[in-house]
Amino acid sequence: MKELEKKIGYEFRDPELFRLAMTHSSYANENGGKDNERLEFLGDSVLGFVSAEYFYRNLPDEPEGILTRDRAAQVCEKALAEFARSIGLGGYLLLGKGESASGGADKPSVLSDAFEALIAAIYLDGGLENAKRFVLSFVDLGAIKQEQVVDYKTKLQEIIQHNPEDTLDYVLSGESGPAHDPSFEVDVVLDGNVIATGVGKSKKKAEQDAARQALELMGIKL
Repeated sequence: MKELEKKIGYEFRDPELFRLAMTHSSYANENGGKDNERLEFLGDSVLGFVSAEYFYRNLPDEPEGILTRDRAAQVCEKALAEFARSIGLGGYLLLGKGESASGGADKPSVLSDAFEALIAAIYLDGGLENAKRFVLSFVDLGAIKQEQVVDYKTKLQEIIQHNPEDTLDYVLSGESGPAHDPSFEVDVVLDGNVIATGVGKSKKKAEQDAARQALELMGIKL
């Protein structure tokens, strides 16, 4: 749990909320207790509000239809599953034996539901501002506008894969600014050593910036 808290930049006061958010119905059915479906319900509403406010504020000239389309692109099941994968959420899920055996830890539906449940857990544990910070570390206008032409993370990963023993990770190292306009710092870590630090208005942008700087330090032509 501590590793995940470091990744998301939030420390739970009530660890049981996190455990509940990670408890799939298949696990609860086999072992008793509650599952994360109620948290998922709440998290969906928190995510809807936070993302709607974000797009409303940052796209002041766009009509409702465009706002709805762009928000849907960022918070659809596929996007939420990718957000969950980026922080390794599947490794924390409590799944029933059958669900686990069928690859539930990487199913988009399971991951997206758990991601929404995690949003709710943060909201209940730390309030709306902390939930906003978490959500907005993933929501990215630049991705919608296709401002990020080069995928530096993929390029760096392709280079690192030539040495299978090397491990590459991205760790949130700092954040600042108000909840509606945050700034994030992310370290790119190679074999336990920080090799570059990126900055961006979302966690995804900061990761891309960190990867870009790492590639430059390696002398890779961008």
